[in-house]
Amino acid sequence: MRNTITLVTGCGLLALAGASVAHHGDAGRFEATVSTITGSVMALQLINPHASILLSVPDANGKAVTWRVEMEAPQRLQREFGWNRNTLTPGTKITVTGRRIKSGAPDINLTEHARILLTDTCEEIYHSRDLEPLTEAPADCGS
Repeated sequence: MRNTITLVTGCGLLALAGASVAHHGDAGRFEATVSTITGSVMALQLINPHASILLSVPDANGKAVTWRVEMEAPQRLQREFGWNRNTLTPGTKITVTGRRIKSGAPDINLTEHARILLTDTCEEIYHSRDLEPLTEAPADCGS
């Protein structure tokens, strides 16, 4: 009987571990170092399981490139930062710090080591769980 309980418990734990990896399979997908991009909001999508921002960012030649900014769950943005569908409207300039996808596609993840600042005021409107809120604007903000 004890072997059966141990076997069932072990299988249950393996199933839970598999589900966790399936949803959070980011390991190795994003760069370890952070990058910063500045652009104009095209759309804010507060959709489960991860909210996202479509951001127009000029490339080295000045051509607009649409970046996808992947964030945490919309519920956390609402609960901890007061976000709603009007928090970022089209045309709002933001500066995003996060981890780029390794493939080189215009995609940046904000679940770790990440912040969003309103570019014009340097106000922090988001930070990932692993960072403390800023107490003052960064020295290079606004430049």
